[in-house]
Amino acid sequence: MVKDIVTTLIIVLIGLVLIFIVGCQSDAQSGAALGSLAGAGIGQIAGRNTESTLIGAAVGGAAGYMLGNESERKKDRAERAYLREQTDYVAVNITNSNGSVSQVRLRKQGVGYVGTRGEYYNHLPTENELRPIYGF
Repeated sequence: MVKDIVTTLIIVLIGLVLIFIVGCQSDAQSGAALGSLAGAGIGQIAGRNTESTLIGAAVGGAAGYMLGNESERKKDRAERAYLREQTDYVAVNITNSNGSVSQVRLRKQGVGYVGTRGEYYNHLPTENELRPIYGF
């Protein structure tokens, strides 16, 4: 019993060291590697034979891959949403009467732009058009 646990721990530690040395390029790969290790360890502890270890590694690897892949998809969706939001806005700098600069973010809407106070411009407003509203 103790020998099995020690063997399992050694296998898991070697696997973890290999993961950190080799590295994984994606969350799916990392999930598969960690899932395989965890599954192999659980399979060895539960069945105490090679067959159980291999089945555990296969099941754990598949589950880890699915979880890692989903995590990767969520990150990709968040990144695309962020980039889409960034392209929907334009910043116009306004030089104030004291020489300081204020930045106004305008959101693209159709062919026009909407200011942060809700005003609509049918074109990209100039610094002089924005100064009375946002400058000082």
